[in-house]
Amino acid sequence: MLPTDLLMHRYRGETLVPKRLALTEENLAIATTLIACFQMAKAQGETKGSLSTRLQALEGDSTNYRIQRGLAHLLMGLSTFETISPLDPPALRQRTFQLSALTISSLKTTQTTLDKVADQLTQSLGYDVHPEHVRQGLYADLTENQILTQFEGPTAEALLHRYNLSQVQGVFYRASQILLTAHRNDPGEYKLLFRYLKLFGLMAYIEGDADHGFTLTIDGPASLFKASTRYGLALAKLLPALLHVTKWSLTATINIRDTYTKTTRTRQFALASGCELTSHYPPGKPFDSMLEESFADRWQKTKTQWQLEREVDLIPIPGSVMIPDFRLVHPDGRTFLLEIVGYWRSKYLQKKFAQVRKANRSDLILAISDRLNLDKAGVKVEGTPAQIIWFKSKLSPKAVLDILEPAI
Repeated sequence: MLPTDLLMHRYRGETLVPKRLALTEENLAIATTLIACFQMAKAQGETKGSLSTRLQALEGDSTNYRIQRGLAHLLMGLSTFETISPLDPPALRQRTFQLSALTISSLKTTQTTLDKVADQLTQSLGYDVHPEHVRQGLYADLTENQILTQFEGPTAEALLHRYNLSQVQGVFYRASQILLTAHRNDPGEYKLLFRYLKLFGLMAYIEGDADHGFTLTIDGPASLFKASTRYGLALAKLLPALLHVTKWSLTATINIRDTYTKTTRTRQFALASGCELTSHYPPGKPFDSMLEESFADRWQKTKTQWQLEREVDLIPIPGSVMIPDFRLVHPDGRTFLLEIVGYWRSKYLQKKFAQVRKANRSDLILAISDRLNLDKAGVKVEGTPAQIIWFKSKLSPKAVLDILEPAI
């Protein structure tokens, strides 16, 4: 993402509007030039410092230098710089400085010191070390001397899309609250969104159901007792995940600090599906684990009228939502929900069983691995409203059918 000094926006009334670059020939040409600059640097084994100097030269006296810097910053994030040295730089500096301290510094004595260090290393390492290797390795670990070793260059169009997304993400650095409405969508899309919400540690209150959609009230970094840059970045990271949801809308309250008056003003920001932003996050995986995938594969080979559907039901619970792994549907219209519990961490188990109790669904089947130490996690199965199946390494379709068939 972009740092604060490279974010650009304007105001439309009280509404904040982030900068976006159109896919014009001029902008595509700028992006192409910058990508080529990084590709050349990688091919030549160029240092980060040298690359930065060339990027500054490209800016020249252009009025759009902040745009060029923003694009270059994103390309830096797609690059890998490494310390390339035949010798360990810190150890090499220590040895060289110790020898240098014994003589009066001059060009002649500097070369003599490098020669001595090279001779010492040749004797101790058992292979030839040249003075030039010593000179090159002394500061090879400094950031500006690191070498560009990997660069997977995007297309010019993809880079502009990434820039536009980053400008919008920057809005959330100073948000005090976000109200997000995920309208009626494919349940798998909800689960991907909720998974990222949890992954980034965001504080949210969830209301709604799968038939009508969900409303998420998300606290922003400016709402905390002390504004947190890390939390603001986590909130911004949620946006690419949200773009995988088909239909949604959000409004955000943004706190803008006026550097002249030293006061804070409140602005509004709105965004919705169809915003023409492009996500670089991969779409959700078909299955969360090999255990679920294995069960689905084995179910397809089972001769039964019960159809297995993947993540199509959501169970609203106070302040959150539970998305069972599968729904089982019979031709006569009856349904059961199946949740597979194979994850071992205590906090996960405690939360999962708390959700099951809050859901209070008798049509929920809970398949639990008997390898889990529920006692150690402080989890009690007794009193759980769901129907329980225990399994070892794999969940058998027959065990599930044994529960389903008596209901016929």
